[in-house]
Amino acid sequence: MSTIGLFYGSTTGKTESAAEMIQAEFGGESVVTLYEIADVSDSDFDGYDWLIIGCPTWDIGELQADWDGFFSDELDNVDFSGKTVAYFGTGDQVGYAENFQDAMGILEEKISSLGGKTVGSWPTDGYEHEASKADKGGKFVGLALDDDNQSELTESRIKEWVAQLKSEFGI
Repeated sequence: MSTIGLFYGSTTGKTESAAEMIQAEFGGESVVTLYEIADVSDSDFDGYDWLIIGCPTWDIGELQADWDGFFSDELDNVDFSGKTVAYFGTGDQVGYAENFQDAMGILEEKISSLGGKTVGSWPTDGYEHEASKADKGGKFVGLALDDDNQSELTESRIKEWVAQLKSEFGI
């Protein structure tokens, strides 16, 4: 079994693509197992001390549909005590400047309340958003990706973030 469980939701494929890039940057399937949130149960989180959560922000600051269902029906059943959790999100900072990366912030707040320890914060510098539930004191709670407006930065941001996580996860 791998060391890290990466749980993501994806509708257009952008978050899935980012999840695959993160997995590859960590060293592949032997290190990171990918889980599409639509296909998991709460017990799938049990075998991991290190988690990565990926979710795009939809509409006006909402969770992606598969995450929304899991959030409402199963997330409260997961015991995040003792788990270290990193977050990444995809979104559009220009078209949705007032709620860029809100989904990442919504998930981080809930999972933290359930005992998860957040790592992997990311600077807000270089982004042009007005507000975000993921912005805590001038840093995002995780990696913010915007393939709509800054796709040329996605690969380098993932590489830098994974290097940061390796240190924060202690692996």
